Amino acid sequence: MAQIGRTLHGKLVRDRIPEIIAGNGQVPKFRVLPRERFLPALVAKLHEEAEELGSAGQEDVLGELADVHEVLATIITLLGYTAEQVERASAEKRSARGSFDERYWLDEVEHP
Repeated sequence: MAQIGRTLHGKLVRDRIPEIIAGNGQVPKFRVLPRERFLPALVAKLHEEAEELGSAGQEDVLGELADVHEVLATIITLLGYTAEQVERASAEKRSARGSFDERYWLDEVEHP
């Protein structure tokens, strides 16, 4: 009798991934998350994608940026915001606190 191999994932995936897996002759086992578990799963996915971006080679950076962008766009919509609202909030924060253009790394602060 042939052994059945399994790969455990336990993570949020894009909508077409089960279809793609089935198209490759494999059997995906998946479920639809309840609404209350979706945001925590998205935040975990954002961490996963950020880690992948951090370790990506130059040829993979754009694809990893696209993954981070997709997860953020979904979080924005889920929380009831628009991309324009986030852009405005970002501009306000940039005006008040600056951007990251200068590459400052804060090592410590001395207190008198």
